[in-house]
Amino acid sequence: MEDERLWKFRRPDWLNSVWARNAGVYSAGGLFSLAFYVMLDSAVWSKSGRNGSSTHITFTDWLPLIFSTLGMLIINSVEKQRLSSDSWSYSGSGVAWKARVVLFLGFAALAGGMAGGVTVFVLKFIVKDVQMPALSMGIENVVANALVGLSSAVLWISQNMEDEYSYNLAL
Repeated sequence: MEDERLWKFRRPDWLNSVWARNAGVYSAGGLFSLAFYVMLDSAVWSKSGRNGSSTHITFTDWLPLIFSTLGMLIINSVEKQRLSSDSWSYSGSGVAWKARVVLFLGFAALAGGMAGGVTVFVLKFIVKDVQMPALSMGIENVVANALVGLSSAVLWISQNMEDEYSYNLAL
């Protein structure tokens, strides 16, 4: 066993293929679209006549999803290679810590969106003792934010995979 390895077991070779990267990107897109559909379904059902309560989905319920989406965009705009070290190939000093700060802000927005979804769920649905048919709107809000977070993780991992066909060209 090599002394420089962190983990005992090796990663499978098929995991670093073009197929795995594409599957990860497409599944992340599917998770994100499912999150948006869940939230949209909750908002449409809120305004329908079958909603037996006075609780409705408003802009306040959409804010956590907006922050989660913003965090996802920020996180996935940072390349993994820029986090590793300040090297000459990125033309400038301090690129790694700037990328780490941007990545931290992205994770903060993603976590803030999830925390905001839970907060809206507790304050709007649990504290006011909303019963089950209308309670599902709050549950769908939390599920939508969790799906955006999962989508962000899947997209980050799949975009930063190294495969045999990727080349790093530096001028």
